[in-house]
Amino acid sequence: MTLIAFGINHKTAPVDIREKVAFAPEKMEQALHECINKGEVSEAAIVSTCNRTELYFSLLNDDASEHDIAPQLEWFCQYHQLKKEDIEPYIYKHSNNDAVQHILRVASGLDSLVLGEPQILGQIKDAYNTANQAGTIGRQLNRLFQHTFSVAKQVRTDTAIGASPVSVAFAAVSLSKRIFADLSKHTALLIGAGETTELVARHLADQGLNKMIVANRTVERAQVLASNFNAEAIALSDMPDRLVEADIIIASTASQLPILGKGAVERALKSRKHRPMFMVDIAVPRDIEPEVGDLDDVYLYTVDDLHEVIEEGRHSREEAAKQAEEIIENQVDHFMGWLRSLKGVDTICAFREQAEQKRDEQLALAQKQLAAGKDPEQVINDLARTLTNKLIHEPSAQLNQAAYSGRKDLLAHARELFNLEPED
Repeated sequence: MTLIAFGINHKTAPVDIREKVAFAPEKMEQALHECINKGEVSEAAIVSTCNRTELYFSLLNDDASEHDIAPQLEWFCQYHQLKKEDIEPYIYKHSNNDAVQHILRVASGLDSLVLGEPQILGQIKDAYNTANQAGTIGRQLNRLFQHTFSVAKQVRTDTAIGASPVSVAFAAVSLSKRIFADLSKHTALLIGAGETTELVARHLADQGLNKMIVANRTVERAQVLASNFNAEAIALSDMPDRLVEADIIIASTASQLPILGKGAVERALKSRKHRPMFMVDIAVPRDIEPEVGDLDDVYLYTVDDLHEVIEEGRHSREEAAKQAEEIIENQVDHFMGWLRSLKGVDTICAFREQAEQKRDEQLALAQKQLAAGKDPEQVINDLARTLTNKLIHEPSAQLNQAAYSGRKDLLAHARELFNLEPED
């Protein structure tokens, strides 16, 4: 089998490209089954977040590489209704060692827009659970993901990669303070009720925000989030009427289409007498129409605009990142060793089966001798001697032939295999 990882992320593609290849959560299982049916794919998982879309799969071909994934790439383009030539320049591809290293770096926050951010690990766990539920996770990817979770935890524990409170959510709130110095005098409207929104709400609360409104398609979910921060929960349908109150708007939903348009914002600005509105669209695909940014008195930022704020916290994590890279390098070797060991399973099973067959034959003979009244001590001695001879006969014959043929390499390997002292 061959492990493959390919996809795009914030480093290789701008947001307008990333949003075109995002997988809708409600269609993920269907997409996984379609992926499995392409080429020689035996297992598959898809990670789709605002900053990356990645496919991890296992090919039945042992000699495949990142250059041999034409069927999967073709399906990827067809699924998103894109031309191959329009998307391929943004795609990276990894196989085996490089694929393992990639997912370990991603899960540990080393490949994120925010160095060391913890959210991605939860998103990878969600991707694993979805693929597992869809039945597209097998032995190889299961071991890879479990190993990934373990390594990411080790990186968090053994390094200071997560010491600074830097994340996309934190960067968004930090940027809002550059527009409104004192948040205790302002109101924020949060669109969405997921994990990122919860982080935004926590950072805003820590900064003493005056009032918070949470808008979500499912009001009940918004109420759960709002209850933790003494906020108000509303339905998305009520959002246009409440925009006038919002000085800060931060959007992060899984909607496939924009949910806040230019017209609604224009009406709100008019009612606000053109008091400024600060907006951050963290979602991919985008929640806020890009044209909103053309309006006077609106400061609209996407995830791609957060780089400067994020860079301020990056330096404190760089030394920790170096330590994390060393951990990952060792753990890649560990996983690949396990992967290589799978190729020895058939040989080991055949060897054990042969030995157990000889054992059973000699045991049956010994039991007959005991039943016939033969001296038990003699039976045991005969059993031990005969079984030993039978077990070592074939290896001894092969070693003798190797010596006769001058196969010093085979003799040396045999000493290593049987844990014998090296020959003088």
